Amino acid sequence: MEGSLYMVRFLLGLTLLSLVSCSEQAQKQSTTFFGGEIVNPTSDYVVLYHNDLYVDSVKLDANNRFAFNLDKIEQGLYHFDHTPELQYVYLEEGDSLLARLNTMEFDESLVFSGKGSEINNLLIELFLAHEEEEPLVEDYYSMNPDEFSEKIDSLHEEKSNLLKDFALDNELSERSMAMAEATIDYNAYITKEKYPFYHKRKTGEVTFHNLPDTFYDYRKNIDLGNADFTYLKPYFDFMKWHFGNMAYMTCLEDCATEDQPISDRLHFNKHKLALVDSLVQQTDLRDILFRNIAIDYLLKEHNPSKESQLFIDKFRSLSSNEDHKAEIDLLYKSIQNLQPNTTLPNIALKDSDGNEVTIKDVADSKKNTVFYFWTAAQKKHFRNVNKHITELEEKYPHYNFVGINLRTSYPQWKSLVEEYQLDKGKQFYGENFKEIQMAMIIDGLNKCVIAKDTVIVDGFADLYKSL
Repeated sequence: MEGSLYMVRFLLGLTLLSLVSCSEQAQKQSTTFFGGEIVNPTSDYVVLYHNDLYVDSVKLDANNRFAFNLDKIEQGLYHFDHTPELQYVYLEEGDSLLARLNTMEFDESLVFSGKGSEINNLLIELFLAHEEEEPLVEDYYSMNPDEFSEKIDSLHEEKSNLLKDFALDNELSERSMAMAEATIDYNAYITKEKYPFYHKRKTGEVTFHNLPDTFYDYRKNIDLGNADFTYLKPYFDFMKWHFGNMAYMTCLEDCATEDQPISDRLHFNKHKLALVDSLVQQTDLRDILFRNIAIDYLLKEHNPSKESQLFIDKFRSLSSNEDHKAEIDLLYKSIQNLQPNTTLPNIALKDSDGNEVTIKDVADSKKNTVFYFWTAAQKKHFRNVNKHITELEEKYPHYNFVGINLRTSYPQWKSLVEEYQLDKGKQFYGENFKEIQMAMIIDGLNKCVIAKDTVIVDGFADLYKSL
């Protein structure tokens, strides 16, 4: 049975959760505690955010423990960042929550205990269960719509029933229960939004498969106004797919002419902006969807143009978030700065001896230099890239390949360079991830930048396609 592995894991999670479930109602307090221990830390700090706003940061002590004491917090979804990883934590006033994790298996090892642990362990279990299900669902996309819906609805029902059983034995507030339900619901809804596109790709069908009238019935249950869900990943991921799907299908039906093909990215993304503007009233959700549409458009467009500026002007007229506007302006400026024949950005790096250098310093003056990026958090990618770079160096001896590490602690980076016997003269550490990400427009694991001396040849190259 397809869901049996998931059920075993989930039921085991419920058993463990029941051991730490609070049987008595704790006295309500105005102070909330969130702390814990991090095994094999990759950073000195843990940073706490509510939605996308900074709350506080604390330094790990000598035993790799951290502690936040928070007064009069707003109940809801937070996330904590221990570079390069981050994960949810749901906090209510009066919680006394402990977390323990090992960065070698960040999500899989994360366990909560104490007051408030029930909902947090549940959300982690749902997150892991969804990851475990993904290969199974991927196979379902080749099915016809009715068979696909039946499979997805069955998986959804399994999780919903388990949640109901869990709620009978554990105290969950109304809002935290709604958060768990939304996690289950919107993960299922995402698969339905993806289906027309993934089915077409899987089967090789020329046109989109006809869908039964009831296929999108779940859309009647979509909540566009619940501020609690705005930063919940399954909810926001669903919104991205939902508005992309609706914009594409509307364009396909109404706009596909010789004069205005739907392959026109400006036209398509203006449709997405208009749909969000007309249907979403909740300010935070509107703004982060506008931001996502703008980033997606600019990253795929790559080229500064009159059309790109028109799109940015439209985005700015709709968004009410000044930080997002500044971010999009900076992104567009960075895209302009990565065009051919421009100079490499002045980015600071460290070598294995702790010396500060710039990216211009490590560019080869006699060969084309390929700057590629890796992180310890993506172990499989790291191993694959090392193997691929070895092959490329043999194939293109007239190129200089330089690795820049991101979102890893400096000691861990040095250890990996030693362990994998990487050439220290061609490996450098990038401390300021956000600065490097924006300056080099790192929008994927295989992104690379090719330069001749300090002049850019291709600022948007792909390590597997451009060489």
